Amino acid sequence: MPKLRLSLACSNYDRTRALLEERVPIDGVELTYLNLSVEETFFRMLRHREFDVAEMSLSSYTLSLFRDNPPFIAIPVFPSRFFRHSCIYVHAGSGICEPKDLIGRRIGNPEYQMTAPVWIRGILSDEFGVPVSGATYLSGGEEEPGRPEKLALSLPPIFRVEAIPATKTLSQMIASGEIDALYTARAPSTFTNGSGPVRRLFANYAEVEHAYYQKTRIFPIMHTVVIRRDVYEKHPWVAQSLFKAFLAAQREVYEDLHDSAALKLMLPWLLWHAEETEKVMGRDFW
Repeated sequence: MPKLRLSLACSNYDRTRALLEERVPIDGVELTYLNLSVEETFFRMLRHREFDVAEMSLSSYTLSLFRDNPPFIAIPVFPSRFFRHSCIYVHAGSGICEPKDLIGRRIGNPEYQMTAPVWIRGILSDEFGVPVSGATYLSGGEEEPGRPEKLALSLPPIFRVEAIPATKTLSQMIASGEIDALYTARAPSTFTNGSGPVRRLFANYAEVEHAYYQKTRIFPIMHTVVIRRDVYEKHPWVAQSLFKAFLAAQREVYEDLHDSAALKLMLPWLLWHAEETEKVMGRDFW
């Protein structure tokens, strides 16, 4: 019996590379793995349903469930997880020294619905008493102007979300002080190049993230994997086949992290990092 041909759009991660390199078989499936950036994957899947299976922003997937005909079915596979305390940037002259200083400020985010800012707003609210409604949010392109929300927002009026001018970028605006802070997944260039007065809110973010995990036992999920609903309804068995294959690919990475013959990553203390992570989070930490 011929295998079902499916397309998968997903970034190239260590935990999915065995699928990209076709080292892990998928029961009943012949997979075409498209190695795309997350921004391209999300846009093309959310707007045009171009792929059979795709990596997907967890928050965008959640929003899609509230449509009359939800277009996707998610499986419990998480290509991206990330503590986001390191991703809160502030203008050095804003006077923001601690989380509560964010109240009443102008805060940028590439998209209000973007998973990283969603987690950041939730963490700041739950752990530091910063109400989500306590700021004005400015959305738009971080490094290139003109980024729209991928899905339309319908928010209560208590939440203030505005688009930035079409000619401006959030990276420029935080450097100039036009916005006080920025919640984002990618570090702005005006921080990474050292040319602008931009700094992290939490300079000791690793300690803060470690304490957050110890308290909550939460390792934030950024992305999941979705199957187009029409594909799933015709071939419901593909969900289990894909899940098993992603799991097998992930197991390879756990083994690689403990390979002491030669380091699989260019991280000098890789073994130490793996051992310390497992002490805190357990062996199956992903």
